[in-house]
Amino acid sequence: MDLDVATMRQEYAARGLDEADLLEDPIEQFERWFADARKAQVFEANAMTLATVGSDGQPAARMVLLKGVDRRGFAFFTNLESRKSRELAGNPKAALLFWWGPLQRQVRLEGRIERVDDAEADAYFASRPRGSQIGAWASQQSSAVESRAALDAAEQQIRERFEGGDVPRPDFWGGFRLVPDAVEFWQGRINRLHDRLRYDLQADGSWQVVRLSP
Repeated sequence: MDLDVATMRQEYAARGLDEADLLEDPIEQFERWFADARKAQVFEANAMTLATVGSDGQPAARMVLLKGVDRRGFAFFTNLESRKSRELAGNPKAALLFWWGPLQRQVRLEGRIERVDDAEADAYFASRPRGSQIGAWASQQSSAVESRAALDAAEQQIRERFEGGDVPRPDFWGGFRLVPDAVEFWQGRINRLHDRLRYDLQADGSWQVVRLSP
């Protein structure tokens, strides 16, 4: 099968991104762009690529969902025994990428990783739909599973275990927060001459904006 991907092209023609368009704080700028993405009804605008690196130097990337953003950073939740969690424990640095196609925008973040505290993890877990809570118990994330039937059986067992009561947060489930030291805002432009403006964290806690060549 010839996928002919070399001839696939989409011209970018959105309005540009100028330094004067940016807010002083990258978190506030992210919140502004995120609001634009939601207004444009981007499907799962909080979906982001999380990139980690294992002890062997092998990078890995997967999609996760942003579940909290404030001045502390960008929070997401997962099984703490999963591959991503093991890699973050061994190398507490990561990168995040948001892609909002209808707006021809990307946001790239790099920084250090810290664990979300138990109280915050408890609060988020309690807000999840019951089915998702049960799924968190049933899945040994990233480990081999015998079959779909085995996974469904594990889910049913958990449903029966907690029938009639609340589903508590498993001790193997929690959250991480990326604390950024670099945040890049990318706006598609014609002829691939895209606008790329990056905030770099300075030693005094301020942010410096630099323009990158596309």
